[in-house]
Amino acid sequence: MASFSIKKRTLKSGESRFTVDIVVKKNSAIIHRESKTFRKKELARTYANKRVLELENPDESGQKSVPLCVLLDKFMEEPDLWDKTGRTKQYVIKLLRDCDISKVESDKLRTSDLIQHCKNRKGGGAGGATVYHDVAYLRSVMKKAKPVFNIAANFQIFDEAVPVLIDMGLIGKSQKRTRRPTSEELKRLKLGLEQRESFRPNGKTRIPFTDILEFSILTCMRIGEVCKLRWEDLNQEHKTILVRDRKDPRKKEGNHMIVPLLGESFEIALKQPNKGELIFPYNSRSVSAGFQRVRNELGVEDLRYHDLRREGASRLFEKGYSIEEVAQVTGHRNLNILWQVYTQLFPHKLHRKKQ
Repeated sequence: MASFSIKKRTLKSGESRFTVDIVVKKNSAIIHRESKTFRKKELARTYANKRVLELENPDESGQKSVPLCVLLDKFMEEPDLWDKTGRTKQYVIKLLRDCDISKVESDKLRTSDLIQHCKNRKGGGAGGATVYHDVAYLRSVMKKAKPVFNIAANFQIFDEAVPVLIDMGLIGKSQKRTRRPTSEELKRLKLGLEQRESFRPNGKTRIPFTDILEFSILTCMRIGEVCKLRWEDLNQEHKTILVRDRKDPRKKEGNHMIVPLLGESFEIALKQPNKGELIFPYNSRSVSAGFQRVRNELGVEDLRYHDLRREGASRLFEKGYSIEEVAQVTGHRNLNILWQVYTQLFPHKLHRKKQ
């Protein structure tokens, strides 16, 4: 049975707000809860009556419930959603499609279902941060169920479930990485990558791994950004380049940014053959895969290509650049994230700080 209550609160400005609390009970236990705030009490009451009717008579709202596997399939089949979904999120959604939780009805998902899923994943060796992605991305898909597919989905259950999952230690945030390559490791990596450059089986394209490695460090760019740089965006007079669609959690497209090419990065770019639109016309996955193979062959442990971005940012700080100046290179809008996540200073190198 669904019911609602309306609570009034007064803002500091003196204005009133009316919050509708709607609950659905079954056998005296709350199985669903949601709330929404309005400026006028009449609007709040109208909305509440409509939602109670929808919850008690779901067929009348035109919405239906489906197994989560069906909802996940629909999400993957919708180009306007799937094509704008990042690689990691796509991987997780495909994984969820094959998990037991995908058999649960979209409007009947409960905290106990999520607890069991997280336990299954942890039992399979997944860490708390990895399992957290499962929960976050499933919630993201379910929030789009009603507006996009007209499917009833109980995504509000995550408000109740997430704190419980955290308390149980089933999900958690990833630990801050502090890994930077040592000078000796970089020397060995460059030597190994030079050898790989000279080895081109079956006439495959020669990838200038060492140039790309050094360029990545000097510019603090992600490998995906490096491999999309265009000759037309290179300003030789100012020694800058336009980085298109730079990653930003608030805006995934159109986030263009002019970046200075510091150190030898400008010269590295100029020495690349100008035979097409791109300065580094290579598949970013092939570049990172080559790096990983050399790293593994050399026995360099726990070093990721993305750690080179941290290496570059840390070097700039050690040279005396301000956090605002470094952000112009890395593209960070949030300076706290830049300082906390992308820096790991070597204290002895502070002696080299520019005066």
